[in-house]
Amino acid sequence: MTKQKLAAIAMAAAIGFAIPAKAQDLAFMLANDSGYDLIEFYAAPSDISEWEEDILGQDILRSGDAVRVIIADGREQCTYDLRMVFADGDVLEDTANLCETGSYTIE
Repeated sequence: MTKQKLAAIAMAAAIGFAIPAKAQDLAFMLANDSGYDLIEFYAAPSDISEWEEDILGQDILRSGDAVRVIIADGREQCTYDLRMVFADGDVLEDTANLCETGSYTIE
């Protein structure tokens, strides 16, 4: 290889390392083993003091069902506060490292 080719490869590698990596979407399985239908589900990074929008929207996660949730917020965050609202009016809040587990089961 010529010195010019080696210099070009070295420069391309340096540029590639200089570009910051894009944060990946956080995906996890949400399972409802609670015995009650889940009508609202919120997930907010633990360092944020307000709940973000209801992830389920108009959908309901029936007891015994599971769904894949994708949080595409561009953050490099793993620990989320979770808020679950059930059809019977009960509310459950928890904190979980969703990167570590890859899933969350409501029991």
